[in-house]
Amino acid sequence: MDIKQTLRILTDKAGVSGYEDDASEAALQLLREYAPDAEIDSFGNVTAVIKADDPNAETLMLDAHIDRIGMIVTYIDDSGFLKVGGCGGLDMRTMLAQSVTVHGREEIQGVISTLPPHVSSDHTKVPEIGDISIDIGMSREQAEKVVAFGDRVTVNSRFRELSGLVSASGLDDRSGVCVILRALELLKERKAKYNVAVSFSTQEETGERGAKMTAYRLAPDEAIVVDVSFGRTPDSAVHETAKLGSGAMIGASAVLDRSMTEKLHAIADRCGIPHTTEVMPSSTGTNADAISVSRGGVRCSTVSVPIRYMHTSVEAMDIADIEHAAGLIAEYIGGDDNA
Repeated sequence: MDIKQTLRILTDKAGVSGYEDDASEAALQLLREYAPDAEIDSFGNVTAVIKADDPNAETLMLDAHIDRIGMIVTYIDDSGFLKVGGCGGLDMRTMLAQSVTVHGREEIQGVISTLPPHVSSDHTKVPEIGDISIDIGMSREQAEKVVAFGDRVTVNSRFRELSGLVSASGLDDRSGVCVILRALELLKERKAKYNVAVSFSTQEETGERGAKMTAYRLAPDEAIVVDVSFGRTPDSAVHETAKLGSGAMIGASAVLDRSMTEKLHAIADRCGIPHTTEVMPSSTGTNADAISVSRGGVRCSTVSVPIRYMHTSVEAMDIADIEHAAGLIAEYIGGDDNA
């Protein structure tokens, strides 16, 4: 599996929350290499179950969300400018003067308007989402022919290589999808001790909705949620971040099952897999929060990869961390010592 190329394929898709069709279809085709019966449900979630040889095996769910943050068209003003709302937690500090794509009846290029500093009363102010207007160069009459209320908008970005790192929009959480695919590849020649239920879930960024459905339907005994977390930057707190390249971030939280956390640490130590601990005191801010309370309760853990500049168009990560996280999950599922 070419991890870099897989990331390119996944991050090239828009897949904004609530309209994940293109991203779900791309993930489905990649997953079918390991699970030919994988399918997309009515909500856009991509799911599959890979059975263990043991008919009494428990079911372990591997979840990563397929949606990404973006915007949604709410209005077209008299001059043809688009007003938008947010789908997920946009970093508004980065939004002014961005190039965007409006995913309307056709893909339309636009730019987010901004006042030049020469005529702005306070050009240091961070805008609210309601302050933003998108200029697509059309009159209102022209715009209404190709743009409808509810169309999604993404900030334009491209897949970049940064001397060993990669940068792209949507690494949150297409990198988590990539981790699971890589783990499945590592398991192809091994005997899994679990039935593996895969969930590439929708609408995590807008309320963890997709994972609520997949967890209920797949009814796992345990779940490992793969997401991203905060990578270290010069202005970040050391105790709240992890260095890129430092390996899998194993979660510890009131939401998470302590025995699973300890087991992941033990496996990482035994196998020499680089890892750190991520403490999230009450809730995790991931799909684990929803999955853990599905049905009668599901034992959950999180394995994350550190990224910089989360919820922007230039998220950055070290591909080695995908390999570390995937290796840890594969050992958890198919290692010689699962005690």
